[in-house]
Amino acid sequence: MAMEDTLPPSSSTLQGNNVPSSDAWRQAYLRVASQWHQIKQSRRPIFQIPISRVNQLDAGKLDVEISAMLKEQLVKVFSVMKPGWLFRYEPELDAFLQFLIWRFSIWVDKPTPGNALMNLRYRDEGSTMVVPKEEVRTGLEGPGLTRSQKLWYCLATIGGQYGWTRLQSFSAYRSWGDSEHRSWTRRAWVLLQRAESFYQAALFINLLIFLYTGRYRNIVERILRARLVYERPNMNRSVSFEYMNRQLVWNEFSELLLLMLPLLNTTSIKKILFFPFAKDKSDGNSLEDDACPVCGANPILISFIAVPCEHKYCYYCLRTRCASTSSFHCLKCNAQVVAMKRNNIRLNTIGGN
Repeated sequence: MAMEDTLPPSSSTLQGNNVPSSDAWRQAYLRVASQWHQIKQSRRPIFQIPISRVNQLDAGKLDVEISAMLKEQLVKVFSVMKPGWLFRYEPELDAFLQFLIWRFSIWVDKPTPGNALMNLRYRDEGSTMVVPKEEVRTGLEGPGLTRSQKLWYCLATIGGQYGWTRLQSFSAYRSWGDSEHRSWTRRAWVLLQRAESFYQAALFINLLIFLYTGRYRNIVERILRARLVYERPNMNRSVSFEYMNRQLVWNEFSELLLLMLPLLNTTSIKKILFFPFAKDKSDGNSLEDDACPVCGANPILISFIAVPCEHKYCYYCLRTRCASTSSFHCLKCNAQVVAMKRNNIRLNTIGGN
């Protein structure tokens, strides 16, 4: 029995234990195929889609215009109240409207109205670095803003602008700039002016960097690393400028009319255009001899006649037309009126006082 326990296993027994299972080839194929797919994905090129700078700037302008439209409608609601009452709370009104836009767009991971029109969304640029390489193919992938980024964005854009506006109005109302040279209000005023100058210089530098790199159109986005990227890579810019061009054409045309109309003699133009079609005085439908051809009424007290055709007019009708132009023509016979008189008494000539 001891000798039987120490006997080595036979070759047939070893071969039976090494026989692979029926699905071993399938499992090996799936394992190799998965590794090969990962290798192919890692070697695929990344097609970076550049973000248009014009789209980013237009999105900001559109947000401002939409906020102004909402403000205009809200002001109409308080139009029946005391005039000037709403003007005192204009900063609060602007902050409230901007907060509404932020609350129903950025806070709920949706683009602002301007960004939606330009096919843009905010992306957390700091989190895109940890995205696996095999998941990035167009450069637009990545998570949206975090909760803290959204809150800081609200505080910096809405709260910061409101606080700065109120501080400036308060300092101007208290006349900090006219205080004594060594007072704390004077020093605070100088500090505010320097801070504003520094901020404007930082905005200019950020604009130059944005035009060069195409990232972060303002300082708040650069600090929070909130970058604007396309929401859908296959969507083109779908903003139509047809109505804008039409509006520009009509504006220019109306300005041209306002410039040219005062220089035109409308009376002379009417006579040149309509005198060939005028009826003869003998026609029964013509004006009566005693009626003023301008207003159609009969002069009751005193009538004035044009010289030299001697047709009757009202004083006001004839005087205003003779004063408006030096070449007034009679509306009945188209003869040039050189003077006007009353009861065979010469009143004055055209252009006289």
